[in-house]
This record gives sequence, structure tokens and C-alpha cells, in this order.
Amino acid sequence: MLFDIVVLTDPRYISPEKRSPYIDNVLLEDRLVVEALQAEGLKVVRKSWDDAHFDWSSTKLALFRTTWDYFDRFSEFSKWFENTSKLTRFINSKELITWNIDKHYLQDLSRAGVTIPKTIFVEKGTQATLQALFSTAVHGHGFRKDQFILKPCVSGAARHTYRINTNEISKYEDLFGQLISEEAMMLQEFQENIVSEGEISMMLFHGEFTHAVLKIAKPGDFRVQDDFGGSVHEYTPSKEQIAFAEKVVGAAPELPVYARVDMFRDNEGNWALAELEIFEPELWFRRNPSAAQNLAKTIKDTCLSIQIQAIGITHNDN
Repeated sequence: MLFDIVVLTDPRYISPEKRSPYIDNVLLEDRLVVEALQAEGLKVVRKSWDDAHFDWSSTKLALFRTTWDYFDRFSEFSKWFENTSKLTRFINSKELITWNIDKHYLQDLSRAGVTIPKTIFVEKGTQATLQALFSTAVHGHGFRKDQFILKPCVSGAARHTYRINTNEISKYEDLFGQLISEEAMMLQEFQENIVSEGEISMMLFHGEFTHAVLKIAKPGDFRVQDDFGGSVHEYTPSKEQIAFAEKVVGAAPELPVYARVDMFRDNEGNWALAELEIFEPELWFRRNPSAAQNLAKTIKDTCLSIQIQAIGITHNDN
């Protein structure tokens, strides 16, 4: 059977035996997307990205939604990603996902004029202590001296993300040595306002703002993800915040079909980018189901474009 689009998840969310509010939200988000696509007359199937029995050439498009185990299986995922890219088209594009999946992209956006947290990238295999790197961060990059964040360049759900007080750096040296031997890492200045004010997530489709939420960490934590007890609230952004989010997606190598801009007020009081998520972001469709319909219409237009291109290629061949 041929499909217009396959909605991608990971194996935990295909037929979960155990249910929880978190899993129910995942299933609801995916269902809203699938139903919106079907309402546009598209043939849709939902599959785990690692499904060895699915013929990936049988679909025109593959939409990344809840593939949230990829960073734990990155080597396996990378091989699948490369092979499958030769059989179908990805939304967002392969090139855009490849750029976005590694947080080195923040350097590109910074060069394009987007404000990001003060950051030092530490490449895999670097021979330096965490203490020495932090000293460089303070004296060379203007980090505050009390605490900082350590996290991987390829990650999600706050994996290996640590808030480190500078008087406790020695406790993390062995862990840092192990991590940096396996993957690139980042040191970022700790942002006080994320704790006190929260982080705003702005959803944009084809560069246009649709809706937003405010994520707040639980008392005593700095991680806003609901995995760690964070809470999510309705939010109406200002024109200034919308303009910042539009600037961010406009600075990407190509305009994303869908994107989530996570932003906050930095230690200097400026709006700054925490992350630009254009691979498999949670888009909070359950807070705004009409946004799923907007995405579906955009994808339908993409399917039509593919058909027109195919017809053009056939005519040229003849």
C-alpha cells in the first residue's frame, strides 16, 4: 500500500501496555496530527522509526513527531536516517534536520545576529579539565562566576544536563572526562530568569507564529521539562517576542515547515534563544488543535508540489 505520509514515533508509543498522563499526551498529540492529515484527504500511517518491516519507499513523506529515543540510540538512528533519506522525503528536510540535531547550530544563529546564552563548545576528545574550561569561560567569555550549565551537543529531555556550582566543579571532573571522551559538550552561563520567569515556547509554521506556552520549572529545579516536574501554562506573547521568534526561524538555512522557538530573558535582560527545535519538537497541539490543521494543510501543499514535480520530470523525460 502507498501512503502520502508516515507519522514517525518511537517504539515506546506504538502500543504502550502501561499508560500515564505523559504517554497519554504523546498519543493525543500524534492522534491530532494524524486526524488533521486525514481530514485533508491524505493517506496516513503512524510507525516507529525503527520498524524493520515497513517499506519506507512506500510513502511520499515522513513527518518526525515523537521519535524521542533517537539520542539514546544515536548511532543506530543515524544509520537509519541516512538510509531512509534515500527512499523518501523528510519534513523538515534532511539537510535542515542534520543542521538542527546538533546544538552547534547555535553558533550559526549567533553569527546571524540571534542572541544566545554565553556558550563554550567543547569538542569530543578535548584534553582539558572542567575547571580549566570554566576559567576560560569566565575570563574569556564573561560567564558569571557562581554556576554554569553542562550539557551535550546532541541531546533531548535534559539528558546529561547539570547545573554546577563552581565550588563543586571537582565533583564533576570524572563524569566530564567520561562524557567528553564520547561526545561534544557545551558549557553555558546559568540563566537566572529561566528559574524565576520560565521559558517561552513559540510555535511557528512556515515562519508564521501560531501559538505559545510558558514552561516553568518546579521549585528548586532549573529544568522546565514536564519530565522533571515542570508545569505548562497558556501564554499570549508580545509583538516583540513574536518578532524575535520570527527572526530565529528566518536565520535558519531554510525556512522550516514547523518549528518551536524556546526563548527566555537572559541575565542582561535581552530576549535570547534557548533552543530552536525543528526536528521532533513537542508542539502542544493539545493546547491549540487548529495548529495541527494548519500543519496538515501545509503538508498537503507539499504533497501536491511533489506530484507536480514528478509530472514535470516525466514530461521532460518524454
